[in-house]
Amino acid sequence: MFAIISAGIAPGLAILSYFYLKDQYEMEPLSMVFRSFIFGALLVFPIMFIQYVLETEELVTTPLMRAYFSSALLEEFFKWFIFYFTIYSHFYFDEHYDGVVYGVSISLGFATLENILYLVANGVEYAFGRALLPVSSHALFGVLMGYYFGKGKFSKVNYRYKWLLLSLFVPVFLHGMYDFILIYYEDWEIFVTPFMIFLWALALHKAKKARMLHKHNVETLSG
Repeated sequence: MFAIISAGIAPGLAILSYFYLKDQYEMEPLSMVFRSFIFGALLVFPIMFIQYVLETEELVTTPLMRAYFSSALLEEFFKWFIFYFTIYSHFYFDEHYDGVVYGVSISLGFATLENILYLVANGVEYAFGRALLPVSSHALFGVLMGYYFGKGKFSKVNYRYKWLLLSLFVPVFLHGMYDFILIYYEDWEIFVTPFMIFLWALALHKAKKARMLHKHNVETLSG
C-alpha cells in the first residue's frame, strides 16, 4: 500500500514543485498552495458520484458526450468553481503567474487522489502511464485555467469576463479532446502522443508568458 500511495503522489508533487519553483518574484505561501491542493482532492468524491449517476441512469450515451460532458465539463467546472470562490479574490493572488500556481495546485490535488484510487483498484504497474497522461494532463489544464484567471484579474474591467470565460472554456475544450481520443480511438496512442506534446508546449508557453507579464509590470513600475 505504501508503494501505491507513493507512486500515486510522486508525479503530482513533482509537477507542482516544478511550476511552484518557477515563480521568480514572490513565491506563494505553501499553506495557500496546500489548501488549494486539498480543495482539489476533495472534488474527487462529488464528481465520482455525479459521474456514477450519469452512467447508471444512462444519461451519457455517446463517446462525445462522455468526453465533453461527464468528464471535461464536470471536472473542469468544479475546479474552476473552487478557483473562483477561494483564490480569485484573495490578496495573495497578486501577480499573473500566481494563477498558474493555484490552477496547477487545484488540478493536481484532484489528479493525485484520483490517481491513488485508480492504482489501489488496478495495481501499481499502471503508475508510469498514469503519470504521463492523466496526472500531467490535469496539471496542464490547470496551467491554462490559471493563466486565463490571471489575465482576467489583471486586465481592464471591460475584458475581464472574456478572460474568465476562457479560463473555463479552454480547459474544457482541451480536456474533452483528450478524453475523446482515449475513448473513441482503439489506437489512441498514435493520436494522444502529439496531442500531449502540443499540450505541454502550449502550457509552458502560457506559463512563461505569465511570468513575462509580471516582469514587464515590475519594470514599468520601477522605471
